Amino acid sequence: MAYRESFYRFLMTQRDPDSTDEVAQFANDAQHDQTFPKQEQDYEKLSDYLELNAGYLSSMTIFDRAYEMYREKMSY
Repeated sequence: MAYRESFYRFLMTQRDPDSTDEVAQFANDAQHDQTFPKQEQDYEKLSDYLELNAGYLSSMTIFDRAYEMYREKMSY
């Protein structure tokens, strides 16, 4: 089975403290979240975690957009 990068690892490639992009801001904030499920790849598990624990995420549509970017990258 091929190695598949975790969502968190992908998200960290989107960080940019100078950007106003919502995904970049999500990545910047997630970097400081000590309990973020760093090895997780599953959409539902990540979504559940963020809905309950990520006060820094203003809208779940930002996560949806980031996860779609992740899926596209993993499909190569």
